[in-house]
Amino acid sequence: MSETATSIQPTFLPVGTGESERQIAIIERTAGKGARNVSFVWLSGYRSDMSGTKAVELDALAERLGIGCIRFDYSGHGQSGGKFTNGTISRWLEEALAVIDHTKPKKIVLVGSSMGGWIALRVMQELRKRKKTAPIAGLVLIAPAPDFTIDLIEPNLSDVERRSLAERGYFEEPSEYSPEPNIFTRALIEDGRANRVLTGIIETGCPVHILQGMQDADVPFSHSLKLVEHLPADDVVLTLVRDGDHRLSRPQDIERMLAVAETLALHKAP
Repeated sequence: MSETATSIQPTFLPVGTGESERQIAIIERTAGKGARNVSFVWLSGYRSDMSGTKAVELDALAERLGIGCIRFDYSGHGQSGGKFTNGTISRWLEEALAVIDHTKPKKIVLVGSSMGGWIALRVMQELRKRKKTAPIAGLVLIAPAPDFTIDLIEPNLSDVERRSLAERGYFEEPSEYSPEPNIFTRALIEDGRANRVLTGIIETGCPVHILQGMQDADVPFSHSLKLVEHLPADDVVLTLVRDGDHRLSRPQDIERMLAVAETLALHKAP
């Protein structure tokens, strides 16, 4: 792991206005020239940040290749400002687009992990609506969780959790990754319905590679199979890792992710 990748200090970008303004922490590695003028954009998962293993290793790969890498923390995460409980897919999407607009990459590869896979798909959809924007060279989706509030949370809510959502506006559940519980708010769940992507064919206009563990207890691999059904038939690869968990952070998982990311960034033949 590169020392440089872990020691760069973030800059801060204000996003939103008035009471909604929050300071978003960004770490940007500048892209090279010519064929190297492409940048990874890292999109973290729920309650994860840009200092995680996969994000830092992606930045180190960018350094080795001489290309760019843009990492940031959603509001309420990592070094960014704002309250976590104010977070919604729309709010974090707004921040992702603001970071891309601010950094102005010439070409991008979106790399999204878990919830970041959902946000990557929404970023792609929003950028494709624009007349002028950085072309997307590819999407790397790691244990992607598009529509997870609709497909994975709402159908499995207990009566106690439904009551907590109605009365307190949120519910809690134990986290396997932190002593602090996961908090899911009513706003997050309601906003998720407005950001659904698994409603028809998702036109990406670029290659997509999905990496999914078959032992994933958080996002079952059947969810990635469902996502594939909503993607164009061409230029979509799904890699199922038989013994892989949700994080896919073992050395062999990282190596696989980096190989895929490099291939899409530099258009290498698989």
